[in-house]
Amino acid sequence: MREDATVSPIDGNVPLAGCSRAAPPCHPGRRAAGRACEAASVPLRRHLAAAVFALLAWVAAAGPARAEFTVCNQSLDVVNLAVGQEVSDPAEPFWQTEGWWTVGANRCVKVIRDELVNRFIYVYATDVFGQPLLRGTTDMCVGNRRFVIRGSDECWVRGYRQVPFYEVDTLKTERWTLFLGSGGLQ
Repeated sequence: MREDATVSPIDGNVPLAGCSRAAPPCHPGRRAAGRACEAASVPLRRHLAAAVFALLAWVAAAGPARAEFTVCNQSLDVVNLAVGQEVSDPAEPFWQTEGWWTVGANRCVKVIRDELVNRFIYVYATDVFGQPLLRGTTDMCVGNRRFVIRGSDECWVRGYRQVPFYEVDTLKTERWTLFLGSGGLQ
């Protein structure tokens, strides 16, 4: 800092070169004495205008809000996740499970990106050792690797494992976020 500069006791700003000691420090939106202070505020105005424009462009590009089902892992460990839901087929509705999503510590993942048409979504979550994190009561099928399984009957016969999924009541909302911790639900 220059020795001849004065510091405002209110906000700590230092007047720019060419401004007299009696002149107030340069503040955005306030006229200051001297051409150097006025010139210094022009780049700030340009940056502010660019930031406002960028924000408006981002909001416009986002479009309408999409429905989704998100799971957030608030633990310090990785969580492996599978979801199940009823699929409406014109011929006959059926249960479908899908997995695996790997959710890092303190991360979230959108497991259903489409419109939520079911009130109930079923979740099976395990830690890195394969131990379940939720106490579920609805048995459905899971595979050992990435899978999409149609139907929840005869899992063992079809080469899958039958595990208890936890039922999540989304209350028929468009968006739902489930928070998992080290001991299960948060």
